[in-house]
Amino acid sequence: MLLLSSCNFTGASPAISTATTNEANSTPSFVQTPLPVRRTYRPGELVDYTAQTGDTLPALAARFNTTVDEILEANPQIPRDATTMPPGMPMKIPIYFLALWASPFQIIPDHAFVNGPTLIGFNTSAYVESQSGWLKDYRVYASGKWRSGAEMVDFVATNYSVSPRLLLALLEYQGGALTQSEPPVKKNLLGFTRRFWENPYLQLVIAANTLNNGYYGWRLGNLIEFEETDNILIRPDPWQNAASVAIQYYFSRLFAGDNYTLATSPQGLIQTYKKFFGNPWDDTTLLIPGSLQQPVFQLPFQLDQTWYYTGGPHTGWGTGEPLAGIDFAPPSDKSGCFIAEEKYYATAMADGLVVRSGIDGLALDLDKDGDERTGWVIFYLHLATKQRTPLGADLKAGEFIGYPSCEGGRATGSHAHIARKYNGEWIVADSTIPFKMSGWVVHNGIREYLGTLTKNGATVTACECGDLYTSISGSYP
Repeated sequence: MLLLSSCNFTGASPAISTATTNEANSTPSFVQTPLPVRRTYRPGELVDYTAQTGDTLPALAARFNTTVDEILEANPQIPRDATTMPPGMPMKIPIYFLALWASPFQIIPDHAFVNGPTLIGFNTSAYVESQSGWLKDYRVYASGKWRSGAEMVDFVATNYSVSPRLLLALLEYQGGALTQSEPPVKKNLLGFTRRFWENPYLQLVIAANTLNNGYYGWRLGNLIEFEETDNILIRPDPWQNAASVAIQYYFSRLFAGDNYTLATSPQGLIQTYKKFFGNPWDDTTLLIPGSLQQPVFQLPFQLDQTWYYTGGPHTGWGTGEPLAGIDFAPPSDKSGCFIAEEKYYATAMADGLVVRSGIDGLALDLDKDGDERTGWVIFYLHLATKQRTPLGADLKAGEFIGYPSCEGGRATGSHAHIARKYNGEWIVADSTIPFKMSGWVVHNGIREYLGTLTKNGATVTACECGDLYTSISGSYP
């Protein structure tokens, strides 16, 4: 069986050369609010920590430069198989000091970062129309249709699952989108220099992708240091939250020195956010609860069939983090993009309601409240337009959802891309909340798209080749 069936998204790379922002921010003059300074700790000294939403033991160990075993020893109340920590739980963490920890100022809470429950009731179009800035008159052709400025923001917010309020705040902070009658004259509105990516829409795509790389990198403990544009090392404070580090990382791609310090300070982006949307810290929504568990999922095809595991963990949308997505392809005697035999179709992995169905993806809402931003959601991509399950369909696990194809983004062959979200946050495939389907468990490889599925001692290895070693069946005991 010859297959070439992996995803290749059109999102921007996080490693991009940069330019400065608008003139108003080019020579900052501000008085920074005094913030606590971390003292030097003895090796292994126990420090107080209050668990934040989405915290896991592996990530905490990476941030505090310690180990999971040492954290468990200091906190015997935590079971070894714990997934997410209960927000607000007091902990003792052994710390091993590293120099150059950055500001402990927390910019925004995590619920204000993702396109999640706190965005219910927010109408981006109505809000933009109520403002005097150039964004309300902006139009752009994106993904096959003309979109208004507000529709552009919602389109990026939905695909990347980043808050439209945050995206609007960035557009205002760097480009006066809500208050200035005309956009800045210069190209590259948000400061990202990438050939053919100069217009505001593509700049926003890069921005959302960069934010996600920072957010999920910190969430997982993979991104514990980075450099700003003058090659000055930044090590986020171990007590930081994922959303604040995402913004620090975002501005580190653009600024250095006082520009960076201002943007990430109490006088920076957060002041713009508060001016238009209020103080996000007044909302106490907990994005990820303690002890989060995935519901029971089955494989995304008929369980008496054999398909191929053609893509191990890779991005849910865009490039880089989060490695939330995996790929499956049906059997065929041809490679590349093809129309599968009628009997080989993708299926619902659990009972759910279809709340989005289009070329840019299908969302199956498991709590059936009709909103993709709440509870567990299974995201499908590359389903053929023809016969794809329509919006509003109420499905049972195992029922038809669509035919694998190359539609939606770029793909090297017909397949179905699958990822998970909870309350709008992408859930990484190989994590403390493992992606498990019909007993098969997802594991990372040495790089994106590689990796394995394991069950009862059996191992299936991801490969675009679609050979015997990639074949998988739901009927395996």
